[in-house]
Amino acid sequence: MQTVKEILYYSMRLDDEMNIKFDPDNLIIKLCMMGMSLEDNGNTDEAARMFNKAWNEAADDYEKFIAAYHIARLQKNPAYRLKWMKASLESALSVNDENVISAYPTLYARIAECYEELHEFENAKKNYELSELYKGAPSDTGPFYHGTKADLKIGDLLTAGGFSNYNPGLQMNHIYFTANIKIAGLAAALAKGEGRERVYIIEPTGEFENDPNVTDKKFPGNLTRSYRSAKPLRIIGEETKWPKPATSKLNELRGNVSESKDKIIN
Repeated sequence: MQTVKEILYYSMRLDDEMNIKFDPDNLIIKLCMMGMSLEDNGNTDEAARMFNKAWNEAADDYEKFIAAYHIARLQKNPAYRLKWMKASLESALSVNDENVISAYPTLYARIAECYEELHEFENAKKNYELSELYKGAPSDTGPFYHGTKADLKIGDLLTAGGFSNYNPGLQMNHIYFTANIKIAGLAAALAKGEGRERVYIIEPTGEFENDPNVTDKKFPGNLTRSYRSAKPLRIIGEETKWPKPATSKLNELRGNVSESKDKIIN
């Protein structure tokens, strides 16, 4: 029988999971990913159409925040870029939780850059100051997960110093985790080893930071809520059910990992 503490913990965890907004299968995120792919291939007109489609089909402030940000990036006119960056920020401020807070420094900095181009230096200064204000250690309280194929038990510590799953010659200075169970599931599926895929519920034993390998790379801030720490992670439970990625998705991710393995920020 579960204790009252366990019942309350898992109830809170399920509530938090329902509030995880970054979903690789979300239509708006998929449209923006398609737009970025088109952009990378030099097809900016089609990319712009894709981002505008994402904006027009966005159903809530979180989706509008993402779509507006990508529309803004493609604007050559600083006034139009400012308009869309402001739209992105306003939508993010309406959400105002751990799913978007990490994006605030980036959004305010991009708005400041627009004001600089428009020679509105007081507004630029104010937004740079706001960008700095929101920088710092993440305030995310989880729950947190670590995906692996290692057979571990409650109370075990996950520590830095192991070799990367994605670049076998690289000894890692940090141990990685996430508040997004789908991301942890992907990590488990991609992890090396012969064991079965495991997603452990963990708690950090020390300070942690946004994972620089994902922060501000494709989306503003750390929308996947992925973190790393030089301090150990303590296993406090194991998740047995999570959305399993399709084989085609895994093959695509393995290809991406292979291409980017030399770019890991350690």
